[in-house]
Amino acid sequence: MSAVNLLIGLMPMIGWGVMPILTGKFGGRPVNQILGTTYGTLIAAIVVALINQTPMIGGKEFLFTFLSGASWSLGQVLVFYAFSVMGVSRTMPISTGFQLVSTSLWGVFILGNWSSNVAKIVGFLSIAMIIFGVYLTTYSEKKTSSTDVANGDVTRGVLLVLVAAVGYLGYSAFPQAVTVNGFEAFLPQALGMAVFSTLFALISKTNRKTKPFATKSSYTNLISGFSFALAALTYLISSRPDVNGLATGFTLSQMNVVIATLGGIYILHESKTKKEMIAVLSGLLLVVVAGIVTAFIK
Repeated sequence: MSAVNLLIGLMPMIGWGVMPILTGKFGGRPVNQILGTTYGTLIAAIVVALINQTPMIGGKEFLFTFLSGASWSLGQVLVFYAFSVMGVSRTMPISTGFQLVSTSLWGVFILGNWSSNVAKIVGFLSIAMIIFGVYLTTYSEKKTSSTDVANGDVTRGVLLVLVAAVGYLGYSAFPQAVTVNGFEAFLPQALGMAVFSTLFALISKTNRKTKPFATKSSYTNLISGFSFALAALTYLISSRPDVNGLATGFTLSQMNVVIATLGGIYILHESKTKKEMIAVLSGLLLVVVAGIVTAFIK
């Protein structure tokens, strides 16, 4: 792997890892965060389409990639709610773990991956490893500080992320139903993201009361969208066979969980005790190693 290809492969990890930290810094309610992130992504997608002179696809190809983007927005807004409930450092390993598990199971039962018995054994052992790693990252000592996350909040956050995994699965699965390259899919996906977030802001009575379109954090979070767009675009490039390939590109991109989790702890100041820190690091290691294994199983 050349240094240039490695750099390209690491950009999705950086973009997707930094995005949750940015939304945490810019603040706002989940509706502000999803509006800013999706609008920022749409702006970036329009610029890329104009520079690359990418033709706009239509018909079934447009519909499925549009639904892909809308599914991502559904998943992401639930994850933003989970951030507000239990913090970035607890949410991200759980979210990544659920995504790895759901994507792997989709590949096995729908796409026919892991065709040999050995592959299935190794794959399901890796899934068990991911689940245990995720469990470790939720470990919490019994403390009395007012900044601690209650067990009920962790349970609610895990349920939010579990439902969000369905949206993320749709983000990956819908484009597989049509023949379309990444650059062609990028703008329709961004449109789907932005339309969903707009409807979410307009339909919810609670959201309307907070006037999300007149709130500063909705626009500062455009930068979060640029970070997501950078990751999504460079992942499309990284996964090409002549760059890093799908397996290596996917594996490198999943390292975003390390940046986001440690960023939540050290930048967003989500406090951890010594025992909790050991549990988080151990869980992260299991999730990352198992993710690498599942990416390379044939």
